[in-house]
Amino acid sequence: MKTLEAQVITSEDLLKHWQGHRALTRRLIELFPEKDFFEFSIGGMRPFAKLIDELLAIAVPGLKGIVTKETAPFSEGEEKLIFKAQYLEKWDEATAEINEYWSQLSIEDFSENFNLFGQYEFPIIQNILYFIDNEVHHRGQAYVYLRALNIEPPFFWER
Repeated sequence: MKTLEAQVITSEDLLKHWQGHRALTRRLIELFPEKDFFEFSIGGMRPFAKLIDELLAIAVPGLKGIVTKETAPFSEGEEKLIFKAQYLEKWDEATAEINEYWSQLSIEDFSENFNLFGQYEFPIIQNILYFIDNEVHHRGQAYVYLRALNIEPPFFWER
């Protein structure tokens, strides 16, 4: 018989935390000038559009795999988006899909192992924390880009 440890954060609060990060990332997408969203780079880092391609390829496909127990390989940038507005639309669609898949998780699921994208065998909670950490990491790059473009980004805590 498996027992659960005391819970530090509820599933609902973790989703709220993640969606708060996603809302802030969305605001950064909005702030980028169209051309710079696709082209601006510093020090060999990818433009923000490419970073968003990665985030879109991880969040919903990863969470869907967790919920359906299917380990599809990681696939990034198959859909060629050419306007920032398309990215914002995809971001909003992904936000709704995250909520949908999240509602299908049980508290017991978080401690189960899952082979994310057939490559990363960790407890589901660790995979989800990776989704959030990766987004925060790439959003940090976007903050640097915006400041280099003389655009004031929102405070990082405004989630």
